[in-house]
Amino acid sequence: MGTPAATVIGAGLAGCEAALLLAANGLAVRLHEQKPERRSPAHRLDGPAELVCSNSLKSTRVDTAQGLLKAELRRLGSRLLPLAEACALPAGTALAVDPARFSALVAAALDAESAIEVVRGEVTDLPDTAAAPAIVATGPLTGEALGGAIEAHVGRGRLSFYDAVAPTVTRESLDEARLFAASRYGKGDPDYLNAPLDTDEYRDFVAALAAAERFPARGFEAGVPFFESCLPVEVLAERGPETLAHGPMRPVGLTDPATGRWPHAVLQLRRENAAGTLWGLVGCQTQLRRGEQRRVFRMIPALARAEFARYGAVHRNFFLDWPAALTPFQESRRQRGLSFAGQMTGVEGYVESVASGLLAARHILDRHANREPELPPETTLLGALVRFLAGQEEGRGQPMNAAFGLLPPLPGRRRGKRERGAAHAERSLADLAAWLAAR
Repeated sequence: MGTPAATVIGAGLAGCEAALLLAANGLAVRLHEQKPERRSPAHRLDGPAELVCSNSLKSTRVDTAQGLLKAELRRLGSRLLPLAEACALPAGTALAVDPARFSALVAAALDAESAIEVVRGEVTDLPDTAAAPAIVATGPLTGEALGGAIEAHVGRGRLSFYDAVAPTVTRESLDEARLFAASRYGKGDPDYLNAPLDTDEYRDFVAALAAAERFPARGFEAGVPFFESCLPVEVLAERGPETLAHGPMRPVGLTDPATGRWPHAVLQLRRENAAGTLWGLVGCQTQLRRGEQRRVFRMIPALARAEFARYGAVHRNFFLDWPAALTPFQESRRQRGLSFAGQMTGVEGYVESVASGLLAARHILDRHANREPELPPETTLLGALVRFLAGQEEGRGQPMNAAFGLLPPLPGRRRGKRERGAAHAERSLADLAAWLAAR
């Protein structure tokens, strides 16, 4: 390949979505990926589009924010969403995938696209965009050299936050007699394993969590705030003895067949591979030391002999101060043709990262066709999320995920959350269809 029509740096979710969409629309793409030569502390696989925190892409119901976001992406021609659906695991109304198979499907899609050239090796500086536009999508664990180049480019004031990974245990090491399979209120298939705790078991567990030894923050991580939607479980435990029982360990809708009642608290486990041999501890992101993870989580009766296939971990993330650094179209305010996508722009979540890569690619395609780029309507989650991030006060931004609260109010009154969600979805998809037809 000679000079590409576009360059994409980073083969995570945002980068792969962008590269595949650009190539599908006739642009030659040079995709840079540092693996397998270099991995971040959170990565285990050598392939692209690795899911590092959880294997769930959340709800598929269109009357939920995550389900509506997926519906919008389908209508915009997402390339990754069909691949995720092709390797879905049983998870009720959630889209959970086998991470290794998903990565392999994305790798095959990249290999099958003759317009994409994959270049292996770490990129340490920002590209010159005089000849071709570029998208930087190196994620929340961007290497030190490139991270320094980005900071020098946008100026100081970049914000940082922690992101925590939940442990994974083997199915065979669990005490089946202390588990029951169920989804809340019996909705959908019983795809989750539930480990009940009575009042004393729960309170002992919470006390141990709050007191357990943690990995100390490294110098560059000290004082960096957590993102509220991804708090370590021990931080939640510190907020009060019943915080977990009203949060990730809430028992509502989960009747223990051994007692016929809801337990005081429940730890849910979600399948992490197709064979069902690995299960993740839902909501248990943690920065505890490994020995402490074994000790504390094994206090849960069903996990008394749990074998940890992967320990929880905390790593440093960073994202750009969008209002100061980027235009609403994800392009650098200092360098035309240089765009950013994925979690480094402040979107929080797998599907949101895919959406960010898709929009960055669409903006490049618009410019390539001599069209002015436009944001999707503000009544869509895609349009609302970008407007929210771009419209925050400089220096005070926070990451954000798709949520109905970002959307303009609905006319009239709606009864209940589901009815409001359905109305949001109806309006969003109708407005998106009209917007696409006009484009």
